[in-house]
Amino acid sequence: MSSRLRVGVRVPPCDRADRIVETVRRAERLGFDDVWFPDSQLLWRDVFTTLTAAALGTERIGLGTAVTNLATRHPAVVASAARSVAELAAGRFTLGLGVGNSSVGPIGLRQTTSAAMREGLGMLRALLDGEDWDFDTPKGGKVRSRLRDPRPEVPLHLAASGPKNLHLAGEIADGVILLSGVSPKTLAQATARVREGAETAGRTAQLPLTVSAFCAVTDDIEAEARQIKPICASIAQNGGAPFLALAGIDVQVPATVPGVYPDLVHAEDWKAAVDICSAWISDDAALRFAQEFCLFGTADQITDRLRALHTSGVTGVFLQHVGSYDPPTDLIEAVGTCVLPRLKAND
Repeated sequence: MSSRLRVGVRVPPCDRADRIVETVRRAERLGFDDVWFPDSQLLWRDVFTTLTAAALGTERIGLGTAVTNLATRHPAVVASAARSVAELAAGRFTLGLGVGNSSVGPIGLRQTTSAAMREGLGMLRALLDGEDWDFDTPKGGKVRSRLRDPRPEVPLHLAASGPKNLHLAGEIADGVILLSGVSPKTLAQATARVREGAETAGRTAQLPLTVSAFCAVTDDIEAEARQIKPICASIAQNGGAPFLALAGIDVQVPATVPGVYPDLVHAEDWKAAVDICSAWISDDAALRFAQEFCLFGTADQITDRLRALHTSGVTGVFLQHVGSYDPPTDLIEAVGTCVLPRLKAND
């Protein structure tokens, strides 16, 4: 296990790249280890453009995608983009990949299957390693090509929540981004699937495990918890009801929720989304969700939970604020000034 927990923050590319870089610089100055950028072509600016600006505008902080995908971007295109960022941020870039989610839904594409993800990661790894790859042609033939100026050191991390992709991540990825929150019960199940995948592939070294979690430094958890009703509803809506039930949260959400665009997690009118989701997510359920799956509480409480996560085998976290169209300025300030100093005091 790493000697200390890496603490990162999710920064959506919601503004011009030069403005987003100011947010990244502030996170670097306050001692965050990593900044992770999501990728969704209709919601935000291009993630690799933002990463390029961040690489040029910072010196120490780790940079990563959380996550890009292999559905809207061909693996060869992703390999070239990853290589280009890695050249500017030597040793600091991690390529996080997922099934597509908000990138594919708004344009009518399907999420990447486990089989396609396996093939895509294999192609990415080969290209970044400088190996030849036999690409399929429209007429059923093959054409062999390779990536010039490869960057073999770029780590490929797979974001996963379902059992198939958790197992796959353990088999073939260089690290895993766990989307199950910080609930001990769900984390235990997720990490067990990752270990099974690693054992299947004969891998013995511990993989880096990065956990995503919504976070709020607050003395009033009840008030803050109400704001994450759409997050809880989205998890239940997308097959996560059994995970919620493990934590004593029994909710049912219809497959389609009208009046929210583009989806529950990225709602443009967040207040309206909260009000709509109140039909299925009670205040008590939201509070339970915040307490179990999220990092909501005082600086001391959050620090204690982060230490417990590290003790359980988690090597990194990336913290999220509620909202997709503004930078997490308040979260960076609160965690950077109140939590990180406490966490590092005993490192």
